[in-house]
Amino acid sequence: MATVDTNKPIASRRASVRREREREIVAATRRLFDERGLQDAPIEDIARAVGINKALIYRHFSSKEELFVLTLSSYLIDLANQLDGISRTLDPVAQLEEGWRLYTGYCLQHPAFLDCSMSLMRRPAEDLREEISDAVWIRLGQGMAACLGRLSRILERGAEQGIFTVEDPDFTANHLYTQTLGTMHLARIGAGVRTGAGGRTGGIPEIFTIDPLRVQQACIADVLASVGATRPA
Repeated sequence: MATVDTNKPIASRRASVRREREREIVAATRRLFDERGLQDAPIEDIARAVGINKALIYRHFSSKEELFVLTLSSYLIDLANQLDGISRTLDPVAQLEEGWRLYTGYCLQHPAFLDCSMSLMRRPAEDLREEISDAVWIRLGQGMAACLGRLSRILERGAEQGIFTVEDPDFTANHLYTQTLGTMHLARIGAGVRTGAGGRTGGIPEIFTIDPLRVQQACIADVLASVGATRPA
């Protein structure tokens, strides 16, 4: 006679509760990031927002880094869902332009997404890989691939039609995505530096305001120019 595993329903409920608690923690982390920025969201405040003890955070995540990676992953999935809204009836140039407008707009709307992305790029991938679990590493990869894959397919379609000058759509998508992160950080800062009174070399440095929308437009223009985008005849 086959035995019945009476613990299975209990184990299943426990796993479900654990997943829900993890989602609550990630959601609370995102809210704090959006309100305060990456640097002003200590673990104590995250735990308080969820209504649990700080020690319980580390029962769900092996490190603060792992929690931040999962938070970035949730941003990436949101961004991928937005990129899914690009109309397939548009020509590749219009698709690429719309894709980068959505991407840069997401950076403006969620400065913490930009902060998280830049923070994780400070080190080689293998270093980060050693600090997070296999499951978290896979989820980060899935989030990145979801965004980059959509952009890569636009580049591939444009190259096939002779509209873009692109040899490797996957590399180009990664290159332009990362380049845009750096440029959009200028919008995050909101200020530039130039030489003030006294001439081009001996003047006093002067701070000037930079319009975030100007940075966004520059990113889109740079992307189109870098692939030699031309409107189909």
